[in-house]
Amino acid sequence: MTGTSNQIVRLDNVAFSWADDLQPVLMINEFNIDRGERVFLRGPSGSGKTTLLSLIAAVLTPQSGSIVVDDVALGSLRGGQKDQFRVDRIGLVFQQFNLLPFLSVRDNIQLPCRFSKARRKQAGQTGMSINQETDRLLRAMHLSPEELLNKPVTQLSVGQQQRVAVARALIGRPPLIIADEPTSALDSETRQAFIELLFVEANAAGCSLLFVSHDASLASFFDRSIDLREINTAAVSGSDEWEPVQ
Repeated sequence: MTGTSNQIVRLDNVAFSWADDLQPVLMINEFNIDRGERVFLRGPSGSGKTTLLSLIAAVLTPQSGSIVVDDVALGSLRGGQKDQFRVDRIGLVFQQFNLLPFLSVRDNIQLPCRFSKARRKQAGQTGMSINQETDRLLRAMHLSPEELLNKPVTQLSVGQQQRVAVARALIGRPPLIIADEPTSALDSETRQAFIELLFVEANAAGCSLLFVSHDASLASFFDRSIDLREINTAAVSGSDEWEPVQ
């Protein structure tokens, strides 16, 4: 596909079920996110939020319909192309952060750049080395590189781990950041401060943001708020768990 559309995410007539003979858990006629937009997606547990994220991140494949992310038609990707697409173009922030306990803070943040030439190139576009960009992101997250860079992530507090996970998602300026319930373990004051930090860095990087939560009180911070039940015409039941992939 040539050119660049104004939409970073576009879903058309997407249907997904866990097996061909089962009731669909997602049926979405249309769902779009504009470039640079900050979208809040809400819905109760089991409503299909995590399944939708997995489709957008090319972890799952719909039975029908089309999904285009950053001008890439996900249906055209095969095998390892999906993994490369994900690490090149999407920064993922998981609910449990999924930092690797055997790596230092520095190595956790730089992990996407080890697997993505595109992210390595973007990380150096400001004239800084990857190490310097790592330091900058830590400071932007109100963390001290001098104190934390070489620490095992197992020695960090929950709040520190959360911000390291965001730095990992942001390094190399991927076009889309997906955050799956990243504030569930934080109190309300800390949640607001975290979201403000995330917005500042996402804006600086020119990233679009899809932020998923069941906490409707956060919706007012975003450009647009969507309840998944309003766009999902399927009768949803059962579990909605997303296996970590990055």
